[in-house]
Amino acid sequence: MTHPMLVTGALGNVGAEVVRCLVNMGIPVRAADINIQALKDRFPSDVEVVEFDYSKPGTYKSTFDGVKSMFLMRPPQITDIKRLMVPALDAAQAAGVKHVTFLSLIGIESAKFVPHYKVEQYLEKSSMTWTFLRCSFFMQNLNTTHRLEIKNRDEVFVPVGKARTSFIDVRDIGAVAAVTLTQPGHARQAYDLTGSEALDYWQAADILSDVLGRKITYRNPSLINFFVTHLRRGTPFMFALVMTGLYLSTRNGMAEPVTGEVERLLGRLPIPFRQYAIDYRSSWE
Repeated sequence: MTHPMLVTGALGNVGAEVVRCLVNMGIPVRAADINIQALKDRFPSDVEVVEFDYSKPGTYKSTFDGVKSMFLMRPPQITDIKRLMVPALDAAQAAGVKHVTFLSLIGIESAKFVPHYKVEQYLEKSSMTWTFLRCSFFMQNLNTTHRLEIKNRDEVFVPVGKARTSFIDVRDIGAVAAVTLTQPGHARQAYDLTGSEALDYWQAADILSDVLGRKITYRNPSLINFFVTHLRRGTPFMFALVMTGLYLSTRNGMAEPVTGEVERLLGRLPIPFRQYAIDYRSSWE
């Protein structure tokens, strides 16, 4: 029996890249997320798709059955890990899942308030082996979470002051995840994944301005202004709170370190920020 490789959050930026990389490697993939039709529309017919919803235990069996290794991500809206994620992870263990590659956060050791930390703690105590991909901020946050402020208001609205960020492209994360899921030697390893340069947001805005041909301004609001503004724009309270906390950590230097892990694991340099901006230019036009 060929065991499918499970990818949760397959409709997300990183999950979709993990699916793409595994398919390109000829690995059988089971793509799981809450919208079965969107999965069918997004992925080729040779990718098995299943509905998976942490809040619906009835979806657990079809998701985990026959799976030995899986890519795990925490949906942004889930903050209560014990209530909403642990039952699903218990079900994965019971179904025979042996290894989990988890999408985590760089600097997690000093950011224990974020939900990722509790997921790491659970996995460390479980019978499953694990690989933690502790990633710096995704470049693709700018064409998703911050897309409209750039597209409609010509601004980057994040409260990180002068701190620099070692942005990483999710295409690199997907490629690393595929390596850890298909090659030996990655069990019980934690990798700090970053791009090859650390930029402040003035530099990032300048690159976006150059690529888009119009002025993009870094606004640098206060933390309170950022939090209240996102609430007024309709961001759910807990998501706005976690996002503000993450940017506070960034402001304190959490995302500044640049590591060589992507190059070491993939045998090539990470995708640079300028190339990302060129590739995703249509998102802001």
